[in-house]
Amino acid sequence: MNIKKELGLKIKRLRQKEGLTQEQFAEKLNLATRTLAGIEIGESFVSAQTIENILTYTKLKLEDFFTSSHLRPTEELLQDIYSYINTVKDDRTKIENIYKVVKAISNE
Repeated sequence: MNIKKELGLKIKRLRQKEGLTQEQFAEKLNLATRTLAGIEIGESFVSAQTIENILTYTKLKLEDFFTSSHLRPTEELLQDIYSYINTVKDDRTKIENIYKVVKAISNE
């Protein structure tokens, strides 16, 4: 596992989720665009101050920032989803809610 690359990928995904270019995000984080680019590709390590700026800007919690379980292979993610569904299969309300979420996501 390469921690710099994982954190860089996480930061890149957060930036893209915000709909920002590297230049725009770097400005919000008080970084040079070149520095952000290096962080996103795993060449440079993100500083504590930059992490704090990211959390402030994105309103993300620290523990959520470091969670990367969703980056596992697709097959593992699907197995987890099926497992979660199996645990609630007798709860009609939960199944309906899962259905609504999946339908909403698939209609993006």
